[in-house]
Amino acid sequence: MIDISVPVAVLLGLIGIAGGIGITAVGPGGVLPTIGLFALTDLSPSAVAGTAIVTHVATGLVGTAAYHRSGQLQRPATRRTAGWLAGAALLGTPAGIMINSALSPRWFGVVLAVLIIAAAVLVLVRQLRRNPFGVRHPPVPLVAAIGLLVGVAAGVIGIGGPMLTVPLLVAAGTDILEALAAAQVQSVIISGVGTIGYLAQGAVDWRLAGIVGIPELIGVLIGWRIAHALPTKVLRYALVIMMLGLAPYLAFAH
Repeated sequence: MIDISVPVAVLLGLIGIAGGIGITAVGPGGVLPTIGLFALTDLSPSAVAGTAIVTHVATGLVGTAAYHRSGQLQRPATRRTAGWLAGAALLGTPAGIMINSALSPRWFGVVLAVLIIAAAVLVLVRQLRRNPFGVRHPPVPLVAAIGLLVGVAAGVIGIGGPMLTVPLLVAAGTDILEALAAAQVQSVIISGVGTIGYLAQGAVDWRLAGIVGIPELIGVLIGWRIAHALPTKVLRYALVIMMLGLAPYLAFAH
């Protein structure tokens, strides 16, 4: 474990809340704990990813329960999408962990920045071009490919999955709430496999995981309420602006 000051701990907690809101309200929010741990602590790339991915075990379970309660995960098509995403992530996540072990802090920052930019662009495409493929449920091979790709990326940087899965599914024609619901299930698998992989490397700081993860759980419930009650257009754009602003810093901070 590393020592951190009280202001840094408070800031990490606030980042956790914001990340949780983003996870269940718009999808790309789970990257915020990774950003906070990378920017505000001296953890190695593997410890950043391992500590961040641990927090997504609980958020994925809470998000899954919330979307089951609201009905999205009771629909056969959504459950099928979630199953293929999760199954593909079982293969992709271990590959991502292996890639992470070969990254220096500098290259970890570059990869993180690239994925953040990609997620921001996907959110914008989703907002500006609704259902560009004209389908309601994307074909299984496409869903499986998304699950595999996201599993690899999640294993590398320590995210749960919704950051990339939600905008990719929506771009492929999935309803936003169904995409959010399916991504929560995938997040449970990614974070569970990722936790086991990073624990085997001794790359999890449990104290920091608690500082970030407990507030993140609160944010997940807030975000679920927002997704069902309020337009999320402003939140999406705010998230995009923040991610694009942080990307250059993360790429060149180390």
